[in-house]
Amino acid sequence: MEEIKMAITAAMVKELREATGAGMMDCKKALNETNGDMEAAVEFLRKNGQAKAEKKAGRVAAEGLCAVVMKDDKTAAVVEVNSETDFVAKNETFQEFVSAVAKQAVESDAADIDAFMAENWNADTSKTVKDALIEKVAVIGENLTIRRFEKVVAENGCVVSYVHGGGRIGVVVEAETSVVNDTVKEALTNIAMQIAALNPKYVSENEISDEYKKHEEEILRAQIMNDPKESQKPEKVIDGMIKGRLNKEFKEICLLDQVYVKAEDGKQSVAKYLEQVSKEVGTTVSVKKFVRFETGEGIEKKEEDFAAEVAAQLK
Repeated sequence: MEEIKMAITAAMVKELREATGAGMMDCKKALNETNGDMEAAVEFLRKNGQAKAEKKAGRVAAEGLCAVVMKDDKTAAVVEVNSETDFVAKNETFQEFVSAVAKQAVESDAADIDAFMAENWNADTSKTVKDALIEKVAVIGENLTIRRFEKVVAENGCVVSYVHGGGRIGVVVEAETSVVNDTVKEALTNIAMQIAALNPKYVSENEISDEYKKHEEEILRAQIMNDPKESQKPEKVIDGMIKGRLNKEFKEICLLDQVYVKAEDGKQSVAKYLEQVSKEVGTTVSVKKFVRFETGEGIEKKEEDFAAEVAAQLK
């Protein structure tokens, strides 16, 4: 039976281009080769070296704010609340609401966003969080969304927070340490700033799944085999190239392996910086987890003119 080919639309090309940063015609070819399967098209582009792994997939597009509230040294919460426009994000009424949502989150035991929205609103228990949001939409006159929240509770140490760009990025770091003093808090705040700036995905390589490692290895091998020069190299050399490139990628996405942004020698890793701090305070200070929210992360902003531009070039 002959396979039915899906019609490739300008909107599909636009979506793939925004997700990967690849060229327009490359995106059209990828969609044609994969019969319109968006995920398969991303893989096709990566294997052909026309898209980099997740480097451009998390495009920041929606407006709004991230906020962090510390209850004490052991408890913090970070939230993201979205608005349609940057104008509203700068509105005092909206900012106060985001702050109230963060205060709600730090007291919440909700397991997910649905449970959180159904909770009684602490500022007025006759309402739910969802009711409070709907009221605020009516007042501000623009669609608002409480997109996500995460509460962090330290069992054997402390938490610190950092907010960058007036609420564009919110970070919470949980550390294990038997000593909690100004030196420890300053060091962890420095690391929170590092997380905001360099956007690691994991604390250490131990957190990376074997499945992810295998997937990345397959992508790198496909890229090499699609290169006329590199594909001619001996298999042992190719294996070494893949290992080297994987190690480089993991150093970029694992916090402890990143070069510490304030390193005086420009080489000291975050792990070595923590070792230095641990010696200074006389106990081991380690990062257990971190949460990083960036406003609009992964949400696509509408760009009507760009879609028309794509359509014109596909004719």
